[in-house]
Amino acid sequence: MKAIHLIKYGSAEKAFEIRNIDIPQAKEREVLIKVEAFGLNFADVVARRGLYPDAPKNPAVLGYDVAGTIEAIGTDVTEFKIGDRVTALTRFGGYAEYATTMVEGVAKIPDNIETGLSTGLATQGCTAYFAAAHSVTLSEGDKVLVQAAAGGVGTAIVQIAKHKGCQVFGTASASKHDYLKSLGVDSIIDYRSKNFYDEIKSQLGGEKLDFVFDSIGGKAFKKGWKLLQPGGTMVNFGAAAQIAGNNKLKALSVALGFGFFSPIQLLLSSKSMIAINMLRIADFKPQLFQKIFLGVTKMAEDGIIKPQLAKTFNASQISEAHEYLESRASIGKIVMKWD
Repeated sequence: MKAIHLIKYGSAEKAFEIRNIDIPQAKEREVLIKVEAFGLNFADVVARRGLYPDAPKNPAVLGYDVAGTIEAIGTDVTEFKIGDRVTALTRFGGYAEYATTMVEGVAKIPDNIETGLSTGLATQGCTAYFAAAHSVTLSEGDKVLVQAAAGGVGTAIVQIAKHKGCQVFGTASASKHDYLKSLGVDSIIDYRSKNFYDEIKSQLGGEKLDFVFDSIGGKAFKKGWKLLQPGGTMVNFGAAAQIAGNNKLKALSVALGFGFFSPIQLLLSSKSMIAINMLRIADFKPQLFQKIFLGVTKMAEDGIIKPQLAKTFNASQISEAHEYLESRASIGKIVMKWD
């Protein structure tokens, strides 16, 4: 089978090479999926830059989410059968024509979702659901900030928050504001021309936020924290700010930008923090991950979560797709398809 290998850290242009390797075998409680499409995530860019500790060593096959049909099943698999149309989260290995994954990381594709677009329900959809529907309880009238609101995770969080009746503040570049209006975002801030902290503080008057969903990290995290009222919750699921540079010193700078927090500080302010890494949930609580994935697909069936297609590329265009994702021009999910 063909698989895209990351062979060199750095720019997307020289990072990848398509190689032929053996089709993997489904082990106990695993399935083998014939991949029709796979999705890109911002973590792929971080891995390509050599900044993702969890990524396998080069030459590596990246990729978190795939969609296609089940080709084979391992022992003790009763939830699925050969031929089922599924989307799945893989622990890397998704940039290939065939991929294996644990059965808890697989879900049947809802009838109202196109196969390629269903990849948006895996990593991104599950992260959004875990952040906004499992880890916290959103209530009508809550004031919520969603950073990078036009991205795949951001879109799903906005959709969940609006379904719950929240007042949503969203950050995005100016070119994405019409899209956020279509999602019902109440207040849209262009983070490139305005300081989101000053803008939201001014709009709130003397009030503060109930929830901040942060994928930026660094100083943006600290500003979001200051906007929370007592009883508020910061939910962090990324550190995209590190991509503004191209080295580990920038990553260190972003890490320091988060600030340092003591349990006493949290106690005195009566605020809370939640950090989300879906790989850790999949590794250590697979049954919980399965529950989250089922919740995501149910919301998709009900029309609450509606993945947005950014652009579709052929697998041979992996470098161009990475550049497009890295440019931050995309809205929604970038989908890759094999011939």
